[in-house]
Amino acid sequence: MSPFRQCLAVLLVAALSSLAQARGLAVPVNGGTGDAERGVSGEVQHDGISLDEAVRRAEAQFHARVVRTDVVDEDGRKVYVLKLLSEGGRVITVRVDAASGRMR
Repeated sequence: MSPFRQCLAVLLVAALSSLAQARGLAVPVNGGTGDAERGVSGEVQHDGISLDEAVRRAEAQFHARVVRTDVVDEDGRKVYVLKLLSEGGRVITVRVDAASGRMR
């Protein structure tokens, strides 16, 4: 396999694993088990909207796929940081306030 194809394969695997994480796997936040944060549907809940809901909204609004997610604390508020990749190859970074659902 050529070096280019190897690099492409690695990037594809990384993107798909991040997408799988964003789509359905409950990820512990700040080292916790996540059990106390899990809702009835199995999604992780943080005050307002879940990470899954934030991903759905961002993908719909920007017509792009989320390839990476992070949960950060900004001044005591949970914020989802989403990296999206458009069909044209443009990378978009969106911050979603977990309590209000507001995107910026």
